[in-house]
Amino acid sequence: MRASVVISALVAVLVGFGSSVAIVLAAAAAVGANAEQTSSWVASICLATAAVTLVLSLRYRAPIVAAWSTPGAALIASSSGESIETAVGAFFFAAILTLLTAAFRPLGALIERIPTSVASAMLAGILFSFVLAVFEHLKSAPELVVPLLILFVVVRIFSPIWAVLAVLFCGIALAYILGLTSPLDDLHVSRLVWIEPRFEFEALIGLGLPLYLVTMASQNLPGFAVLKASGYTVPSRPVLSVTGIASLASAGFGAHATNLAAITASICTGPDAHPDKDKRWLCGPFYAAGYVVIAIFGASLVALFASFPKALITTVAGIALIGALASSLSGSMAKDEDRFIAVGTFAVTASGMSAFGIGSAFWGLVAGLFILGVDQLRARFRA
Repeated sequence: MRASVVISALVAVLVGFGSSVAIVLAAAAAVGANAEQTSSWVASICLATAAVTLVLSLRYRAPIVAAWSTPGAALIASSSGESIETAVGAFFFAAILTLLTAAFRPLGALIERIPTSVASAMLAGILFSFVLAVFEHLKSAPELVVPLLILFVVVRIFSPIWAVLAVLFCGIALAYILGLTSPLDDLHVSRLVWIEPRFEFEALIGLGLPLYLVTMASQNLPGFAVLKASGYTVPSRPVLSVTGIASLASAGFGAHATNLAAITASICTGPDAHPDKDKRWLCGPFYAAGYVVIAIFGASLVALFASFPKALITTVAGIALIGALASSLSGSMAKDEDRFIAVGTFAVTASGMSAFGIGSAFWGLVAGLFILGVDQLRARFRA
């Protein structure tokens, strides 16, 4: 056990929660959830995230961490005409589809055959936008971002993971000193509220099916790729079964979808968490504990994180992922014959393109596998 294990897990929790909780709040508002239902939504999805992480990390002795579906929340936030009851019905439907996918053996075999070079390049493309965003905020909030970048470079000389934690806490303090925070609302403990689902065909097809598709394509597939890029091979079907069960159990309390983490998982799967690859699974229990705390105080933490400037959350996220980006780029370019495939995968993923409601991570994976297939076909003709 090292301090870096605990710190990596808690930084992953804080970055994952803080960087996307605003999207969940927007999704809750879009379907007309009241304050109690919104608090229940956040608390239940945090508990589901904790449960999935604890079960999978202990079972497979790998840093398998879960998250909520950020693209799924964005999809819900962009919807219109749905009530919270019909939305919950769609959440149940998406969870059932995930369980059916887990029972479909060919999909699991397909996931496990993704080449490491493609997986690493896709992960690098995902992480690149987060690191790049730090320098975009350098223009809008230089008085906050510049000191944090300098602090990170200096402290990293002694410890990479402590450097990230120093940036987080000093950034919060600096945001208050500079007067960049917003006033806090009343703080209180969260509680779960059962929401009676309403199953309407239009909502199931118009919201539930797209929610399942974007969660699988933009979260679960990249999540498996992150693990593979870091040297962990886990069976896809049992993992999907656990995430599907957790999603089904929490849907009635407002949780839209629980899945494998992709971005924040990189903080726990990289060498900064622990130099011994076989010891990084210890991040899982601490990560789960962090989300249990957030579930209890979710209502208050929602208000707290909403009071921080966006530049702070973006800077902490980007800085925390620099090491993972460097490791992924190195892994994707390790073999000369795979470099063209890796560059194509990276370029499509980093572009941020979206088609049919599915994000660039999935299309980067498709591009990489297509280029790989063409190269293999060419090699056969030459032979």
